[in-house]
Amino acid sequence: MTTLITRDELKAAIDAGTVTVVDALGGEYHAKQHLPGALALAPGEVDARAAALLPDRDAAIVTYCSNPSCPNSGQVADRLTTLGYRNVRKYREGIEDWTGAGLPTESL
Repeated sequence: MTTLITRDELKAAIDAGTVTVVDALGGEYHAKQHLPGALALAPGEVDARAAALLPDRDAAIVTYCSNPSCPNSGQVADRLTTLGYRNVRKYREGIEDWTGAGLPTESL
């Protein structure tokens, strides 16, 4: 199972620029609203796009989706781990928790 990260830990890592954030919803959801700097990578895209989007397999990566009941972030995290990424964590609470706490988001 993927190690979890809290909202406060994730915010600190984003602010420090020490993490690559992956929006596991992708597509229109990502375009509408995503965490600062997040890259879109839905479960069905991981095998085809991970190497280009995430070239450093040792980099800190955090996946998220909408909320704890959304399976995408876990699916993407698990697949990245299988592909050899060594520092993958999951923000289980997702963007609903992030926005609920009044934290900033971006859109395309």
